[in-house]
Amino acid sequence: MSPVGRTVLLCVVFISLVLGAFVYTTLQTPELSDEELRDRGVFVMPRPRDVASFSLEDHTGAAFDNESLKGKWSFLFFGFTHCPDICPTTMSEMGQAERQMRQADPELADGFRGVLVSVDPERDTSEQLQSYVSAFSPSFLGVRGDIAATGVFAQQVNVAFAKVPTPDGRYTMDHSGQIVIINPEGHYHGFIKLPHQAETIRLAYQSLAARF
Repeated sequence: MSPVGRTVLLCVVFISLVLGAFVYTTLQTPELSDEELRDRGVFVMPRPRDVASFSLEDHTGAAFDNESLKGKWSFLFFGFTHCPDICPTTMSEMGQAERQMRQADPELADGFRGVLVSVDPERDTSEQLQSYVSAFSPSFLGVRGDIAATGVFAQQVNVAFAKVPTPDGRYTMDHSGQIVIINPEGHYHGFIKLPHQAETIRLAYQSLAARF
């Protein structure tokens, strides 16, 4: 091999090593402690709580119950499709977090599930939920059920909601703003308080999944 060829080969090897180190550093899974997560507004339960039996359905018409929560980390937001601000903002941040993870580590991203649980089943049909959640991610689920069934589930994860009349004779929904975290065993594991950011959602999932 000529001197020029050896020089080119060494340059290629050096660049490959540098790029490899960069990719490793960028894509490695961070693991924050509970205290570091709390500083970011993520609160982890000292002991994950069981979720009592509930029965809703997802936007495909399939049952969504305790068994549906198992196998993945579910990040649930209780909201509604007519929500003017916090709901689309939160779902957008969750979608961005998922895209970031999928670009970095598709296998890790497969363990993340974003879910919108409707607190307004009167207006949120299955078709409307499907259209709404798919705008943020094709893998996200929209979930609905009657008010009583939704209330049973919401109460267990410390979420409150209520129907509020508006001056024009219509109504809106007042609801809690936290993202509820359910672990792969179907237990209430923690929550993320407002304001929501994609980076916080991503770090919360990656940190919890890394040590689960």
